[in-house]
Amino acid sequence: MVDERTVQDLFNGYIVRKDLSKLVKGNALVPTYVLEYLLGQYCATSDETSIQTGIEKVKEILAKHYVNRSENQLVLSWIKERGHYKIIDRVTVTLNDQNGTYEAAFSNLGIKKVIVEADYVKNYPKLLVGGVWSIVDLEYSYEENPSHVPWIIENLKPIQIANANLEEFIAARTQFTTEDWIDFLIQSLGFNPEALSDRNKWYQLVRLIPFCENNYDLIELGPKGTGKSHIYSEFSPHGILISGGEVTLAKLFVNNSTNRIGLVGYWDVVAFDEFAGRDKQVDKTLVDVMKNYLANRSFSRGTEQLTADASIVFVGNTSKSVSYMLKHENLFMDLPPKYLDSAFLDRLHFYIPGWEVSIIRNEMFTSGFGFIVDYLAQVLKLQRSLDYSNLYRKYFELDESLSTRDKLAINKTFSGLIKIVYPHREAKKEEIEQLLVFAMEGRKRIKNEIFKIDPTFDPVRFAYVDIERGEKKDVWTAEELRYPLFTSKRSENAFEKSPDLVPVPDPVPVTIKKTDSDIQNYSGPIHFTIAENQTGISYRSLFGDYLKGAKKIVIIDPYIRKSYQIRNLVEFMQVVLDIKPPEEEISVHLITDYGEYNRYEIEDNLKKIQDELLQMDIIFTYEFDNSHSVHARSITTDTGWKISLDRGLDIFQRFETGLFSLAGIDQRARYCKAFEITYLREGRTGL
Repeated sequence: MVDERTVQDLFNGYIVRKDLSKLVKGNALVPTYVLEYLLGQYCATSDETSIQTGIEKVKEILAKHYVNRSENQLVLSWIKERGHYKIIDRVTVTLNDQNGTYEAAFSNLGIKKVIVEADYVKNYPKLLVGGVWSIVDLEYSYEENPSHVPWIIENLKPIQIANANLEEFIAARTQFTTEDWIDFLIQSLGFNPEALSDRNKWYQLVRLIPFCENNYDLIELGPKGTGKSHIYSEFSPHGILISGGEVTLAKLFVNNSTNRIGLVGYWDVVAFDEFAGRDKQVDKTLVDVMKNYLANRSFSRGTEQLTADASIVFVGNTSKSVSYMLKHENLFMDLPPKYLDSAFLDRLHFYIPGWEVSIIRNEMFTSGFGFIVDYLAQVLKLQRSLDYSNLYRKYFELDESLSTRDKLAINKTFSGLIKIVYPHREAKKEEIEQLLVFAMEGRKRIKNEIFKIDPTFDPVRFAYVDIERGEKKDVWTAEELRYPLFTSKRSENAFEKSPDLVPVPDPVPVTIKKTDSDIQNYSGPIHFTIAENQTGISYRSLFGDYLKGAKKIVIIDPYIRKSYQIRNLVEFMQVVLDIKPPEEEISVHLITDYGEYNRYEIEDNLKKIQDELLQMDIIFTYEFDNSHSVHARSITTDTGWKISLDRGLDIFQRFETGLFSLAGIDQRARYCKAFEITYLREGRTGL
């Protein structure tokens, strides 16, 4: 849990309550970093009275100075009648090469050809490419000259944090645990960390890597509504989001007719929105130039070779399920055909599987404190030239079969995550291993699909060696674990060429035991690890075959308290009911712990379950053990099976429970938390 007093003491002036931007935004179509810049001036406090005063002040500023496009004529009239006026608008500057002057265009105000002093362009070069949200003092001075533009820029100030001290930021990071720091970053992005799984949090953080890592090439494909493009339009003044269908070679790299550098020369991050679409028309020359840029950071202007540091991000929607894509085509199947080029795809560093990222819901947003996003963006920018990829090398080394591009991709992702999560470079071995494995998985997802598109690629093994133990460990994507049949089919050519590659493990316990006889005669133990975000798991698949024939079942789980945990218990009872012969009676006993919750409220719910089950010939009893000795969670049967679960019945992440939610009625559609389960046959017992 993020301690508000701590963050206020450590980052005074650079934090804001994250729900405030919604309260003040109204009809102002401005990015989050603009709103939080203003809120940071007036609401960087936990005092509710001061916050309300600050909100009113920001609302007043927006009401008076933000230019709503539908009211631009009214604002122009104010400027004319008053002689000058302060406005908030997006300003874009172009060079008039006929007379050598710089001319500004105001997006919402609707005026053009306003003369801009060269010093502004020199200090804020992004004015020339894509435009910058700014606070501008405009004057009006009329002259009887048809070519005269009466609007005059008296002062122009881009809306962004003036400075950020990286050393102070790093020193403050040492005051947080890793878990609290990650949660604080997630809050800074506007999300409630308690509403996201750990793996989901990591995907949110990967979206930040392009802002702190030069020339980082990221792709995210997935269903609608997961916030894929939000961070690139709202988070930072150093990134720009453009429509994938609108980009041209001249706009992105260089206009040879005017000799002007394109977006990659001015922005840290260039993100392509709506990049997917099989029917989109794509310029083959653009693809070729982009391939060269992704590989070498360079592009040509006439005979001159230029370089740039901009990271490139591609985001788009998928049209089919993951299983369909894996079985019939590949995970890139929704891209325009000209981008289904193995050489282009091989230059990408990480694939975020958007189907693993939570659909944005109202309860996911936080009302806690987080960084003003522009401050965090500035800190990330200061780290762009740093390289932390060597931090894992004293503990681990990558498999030698990995290509140079594989290793580069893994290193850049690892380095970016270190900058975000461990900018002080103090991480334990197991924490470094977690980042390394995550970086390898994101790259492996790309390489797996390249093998399918172009089988001439040399097979590689995504594995690493623990130097201290001399142990080699393989890395698997979530899709390989979830769909082993599709994976083995996809990779059979690679396995034929490299027989030392190990097969994909089957993660679903029930598939190991084929018949009831096999289960009853097996002495175990059987141990499985279920990966976070894995789907296809249900209580029926985990427990059903091991509960058959039992007359007595004991559940030890101290966390049957909250409403969703009690629902888990009811769903477990449904499995017991399904496997129970109609004429048989089964007793189920629960040992739990009410903790800090109201015992009588929990007991009232359990009694209701007890009454319901009695009609179904299930004798349900319970007891509370509040001695804090109930830790090991298990399910034991009188047929001799003991099933140990490190999470008890709490194995599923939060899910929609609405009328149209499949996850609400079928556990197999839910995302799992990471957990381990062990089946041990101890012999029959009377319990």
